[in-house]
Amino acid sequence: MYRFLLSRQWVILTLVGLVLIPVMIRLGYWQLHRHEHRVAQNQLIADNLDARAVPVDRLTGPGRTVAYDEMWRTVTAEGRYDTGHEVVVRQRTAADDQTIGYYVLTPLVMDDGRAVVVNRGWIPAGNDLTRFPKVPAAPSGEITVTGRLKRDETTGNSGIKDKKGLPARQVMLINSEQVAKSLSEPVLGGYIELTKSSPKGSGQPEVVPEPDHSGIGPHMAYAIQWWLFSAGVPIGWVILVRRELRDRAAAREAEPAPEPVAAGA
Repeated sequence: MYRFLLSRQWVILTLVGLVLIPVMIRLGYWQLHRHEHRVAQNQLIADNLDARAVPVDRLTGPGRTVAYDEMWRTVTAEGRYDTGHEVVVRQRTAADDQTIGYYVLTPLVMDDGRAVVVNRGWIPAGNDLTRFPKVPAAPSGEITVTGRLKRDETTGNSGIKDKKGLPARQVMLINSEQVAKSLSEPVLGGYIELTKSSPKGSGQPEVVPEPDHSGIGPHMAYAIQWWLFSAGVPIGWVILVRRELRDRAAAREAEPAPEPVAAGA
């Protein structure tokens, strides 16, 4: 009755189903791991944003990579802005995630002679992208800055291509090693995403909003979806087999009965 399963068509269909089941299960676990990572990251962001502010040099130093667990920690630094080595970061969006502009990066030379990169915030791009934009003047004199500690951006961790041949004092990535090439002072690894400063100064760039850590994304729903798909493969296979058997039975019933053979024929 089931000899049709050995036909070329059914062998291929069965093999495809056997391949799809583990692939879909694996995709489901991949989405589950992404969900777990998102939940853990949201918790880390929330905890670090709520943590007590500490001096930036407690968490990083020259040539050091900011530890993942220390990202988004509130840090402070005191010193003077070095506006002569200020640069802007191209193709960054405002808080509405739609308007394109620049981030303003200004080194802060601390009292101990070391420097830390400060992302002072966002400004609109203007009409001429080939020129250094008009940047609001940084507060002068002794400054105390407070902000979120961030890791250096690279093409690998940000997905942003580090284009060459840009106009003077324009960059694609926020990277302390790149900034350090133009400074004589040792530069701390990572950078500070400014939230407030004292004195504040007037007409300053738009402060970068804190990272969204409320949503968990659709990854769990996708995981369940893939697992339902994997369960549906054998169910669908059984349905197709039963349909094939039903169609073959109906075909046999529709065949005309053989003519009786006359006696003596």
